[in-house]
Amino acid sequence: MTNTPNPFSDLAKPALDTYLKSATTAFESVERLIALNLNTARSALEDGSGFVRALLAAKNPTEILDLQSSFAQPLAQKSLAYYRSGYEIVAQSLEECLKPYEAQFAEANKLAIIAIEKAARSVPGGGEVAVAAMRSAIATANSTYESVTKATRQAVEITEANVAATADATIKAIEANAAATHKKND
Repeated sequence: MTNTPNPFSDLAKPALDTYLKSATTAFESVERLIALNLNTARSALEDGSGFVRALLAAKNPTEILDLQSSFAQPLAQKSLAYYRSGYEIVAQSLEECLKPYEAQFAEANKLAIIAIEKAARSVPGGGEVAVAAMRSAIATANSTYESVTKATRQAVEITEANVAATADATIKAIEANAAATHKKND
C-alpha cells in the first residue's frame, strides 16, 4: 500500500502552525496590555492620593494653583507614555502576527505555481485558457496581498508619527501653560 500525498494536508499543517503562532502572539500582547493597564492604574492611584494630600495641606489659593500646575505636566507626560506604550504593544503585535502569514503565503504561492505548471504540461489542447486564468488569479492575489500588507504598515507608521507629534505638542502646551501660570502668580 502506498501513501499518496495530500496537498490539502500539506497546506493545512503549516496553516495551523501559523495560526497558533499568531494566537500566541495575540495572547502575549493582551498580557502586556493588561500589565500596562494595571501598572498605570497603580501609578494613577498613588499620584492621585499624593495630589489630594498636597491639596488638603495647601494654605491658600496660590498654593493650590501651583499644585495644579505642577501636577498637570507629569500627569500629561504619564498619560502620553501610557498611550505610546499601548500603541507600541499593538503595533508590535500586528507586525509579529503578520510575519508567519507572510511566510505561509509565500510557500502556498510557490506550491500553487508548481501545481499550475504541472497542470499546464498535462492539459489537453484548449486548456491553456484555464491555466492562464489560474495564473492571473494567483498574480492578482499576490498583488492584493502585497497592497494590503503595505497599506497596513503605512497606517501603522502614520499612526506612530501622529501619536509622537500629538504627544510632543501636548507636552509643549502643558509646559507653556505651567510657565504662564507661574508667571501670573509671581
